[in-house]
Amino acid sequence: MYVITADQVSSRHQPDRAATLIETLTSRHGHALVLPADQTAGDEVQLITASAPTALAIVLDATRDGSWSVGLGIGEVRTPLPEAARKASGTAFIAAREAVQAAKRADGRFALRAASDVQDDGGRREGLDADGVEALVRLLVLLRERRTDLGWEVVDLADAGHLQKDIAAVLGVSPAAVSARLKSAMWRAEVETLPALERLLAALDADTGTGREPGRAEPT
Repeated sequence: MYVITADQVSSRHQPDRAATLIETLTSRHGHALVLPADQTAGDEVQLITASAPTALAIVLDATRDGSWSVGLGIGEVRTPLPEAARKASGTAFIAAREAVQAAKRADGRFALRAASDVQDDGGRREGLDADGVEALVRLLVLLRERRTDLGWEVVDLADAGHLQKDIAAVLGVSPAAVSARLKSAMWRAEVETLPALERLLAALDADTGTGREPGRAEPT
């Protein structure tokens, strides 16, 4: 399971943006959340999903404008589920708490922790580890961080499924200009990277032994 905890940056000097973030993330990913997105302590937002693609998409959405430190925790979510995410518990929540604290000091304000990374004796497991996956996700976060407003303008339209010629018509520019903006924004590199990152996150989840939605019976 994946728990995403987002903590607003400089919250003491900024208006509370938690409700806005919850509304945005719910509109895009609410169908894939185990429980509704929730505001926890202060200005923190917490979400739970069983889907690796959804977890990655939430991380990318939440880190887009630099207003949030975002931690992704992977592990167990205890059942039966409560009625609200803020009342849920499990190793995924502990991992997310550690991750969001680390994110406050990290490039891109993102960090990842997985319960499967630590053995019973406290040592680190060999092979697939959260640190390596974290580094790859952070590269994508930093790539997006460097994207200009003009770049985002065409990327958002391309992500919505519009063809380049249609984007050009909407923006009143030439198709060549759209192509140049998409190339500068490294949009295709991002699109081609997503499936690999989703597979790595799914593998981390499988390593915890909790790769199914809480409360649902295993298939027979």
